Amino acid sequence: MPDTPASVVAQGSSASAPLKTSRFKVPGEGSSVMISVVTVTLLFALWFLVTNAGWVKPLFLPKPQAVFQQFIEYATGATNDKPLWQHFAASMFRVFSAFALACVTAIPIGIAMGMSRVARGIFDPVIEFYRPLPPLAYLPLIIIWFGIDELPKVLLIFLSCFAPLALAARSGMRSASQEQINAAYSMGASYAQVIRHVVLPSAMPDILVGMRIAIGFGWTTLVAAEMVAANVGLGQMVLNASNFLRTDIVIMGIVVIGIVAFAFDLLMRYLEKVLVPWKGRV
Repeated sequence: MPDTPASVVAQGSSASAPLKTSRFKVPGEGSSVMISVVTVTLLFALWFLVTNAGWVKPLFLPKPQAVFQQFIEYATGATNDKPLWQHFAASMFRVFSAFALACVTAIPIGIAMGMSRVARGIFDPVIEFYRPLPPLAYLPLIIIWFGIDELPKVLLIFLSCFAPLALAARSGMRSASQEQINAAYSMGASYAQVIRHVVLPSAMPDILVGMRIAIGFGWTTLVAAEMVAANVGLGQMVLNASNFLRTDIVIMGIVVIGIVAFAFDLLMRYLEKVLVPWKGRV
């Protein structure tokens, strides 16, 4: 039966009408930078409004001007305390020395756990036992064993970084598909070559994510670590200010710690794009 003029017009209109879809075809696609900038601006404006209107007492939430004034005084060394750069340098040394030590030890152990049932049987119970424990739970034991010098501070941060790194490396070793491994074997690759050229590149995205998580845990443990007879450090500065109810210094220290952690997270994201450009594309 030949098409009627109405049906021909309907088919032509449906063929010519563009399909309405979202501008972003992939879930989560698109930049969120402007949204983040607007969010931070609104939060800062709300903080400014609430404190300058006198709705909250300065003891509980100081004005942004007071916090910024403390930052200037610490940065220029105008306070009775040590200058900010000394606190910053001490905390950076503790966190990043512990983080580097965790990378050197946890990543190989995680790789071994992913490749060997023997290594998994040895290390998995220990890691899974201490991983949920808060650092303050075993802090007294560390002080009894290692004293109150720099070692217990670095060790406490090291333990907080170790578990997420090891588990991320272990999980990453299972990222390579069996087809990729069999293809490498069929081309004459040895076991060591399969590990180096197939399994490790597949594990790199998970390892880098584990590094981002580990450094976050390291900064989170910083204040607890610097409770151990520290006289310098960002965490010690915050703790000392809290004893004298100096909320402006406390918030200034928290902001500095957060900015440093966020800057390192941005660096790790950049390294992910450079080292594993295939992440999310295969």
